[in-house]
Amino acid sequence: MSVSVLAKQLLDAVMFREIWNAMKVTFTHMFHRPITFQYPREERTIPDTHRGALALLRYDDGAERCVGCDLCEVACPSHCIKVVSTEDESLPLRRYASEFYIDITKCVFCGYCVEACPVNALAMTKMYEYSTHDKRTLLFDKKRLYEIGERFIEDAKKYLYAHNQEKNDQMFHDYRYFFPQSVLKPTQPLPPKHLT
Repeated sequence: MSVSVLAKQLLDAVMFREIWNAMKVTFTHMFHRPITFQYPREERTIPDTHRGALALLRYDDGAERCVGCDLCEVACPSHCIKVVSTEDESLPLRRYASEFYIDITKCVFCGYCVEACPVNALAMTKMYEYSTHDKRTLLFDKKRLYEIGERFIEDAKKYLYAHNQEKNDQMFHDYRYFFPQSVLKPTQPLPPKHLT
């Protein structure tokens, strides 16, 4: 080794050159704008296409949209949805979901159930804060899904509009899923508006 190389190494060791180089990097980052998101104190703007907790929706008049077709259960890749459908005694050929369960701990938030629903009874909301100490409370039943739907109705509608599942016009507000006419007795008093 030459004398100049030894002198440079000695000077670097005495001057703590590595520490000064590291401090230079630290000081340059001190004057940058902070990037960290302060979660509990700051509210994040969530896009309309966000896939949060699922919700069951009702029509504007309060009638249940879910017709108990079980297509959401079939479309679910993680098998976290369970629908028990029952036939309505007063109206022949009419079914409804008597029980509806979603296990949020198994849900992968893919949105396939929302796409499979023919009447847009399911929608994703922007709700993402549902941590709990008891895992059993994350099994959402029909009552809780309707409560989420009522509380986050605007977010659910925006999700459906953003994914072109529903349009924000009068035709979609008037539209209902009409069941086939019974041979013995009609199930609907009037024909659907979109067929007249």
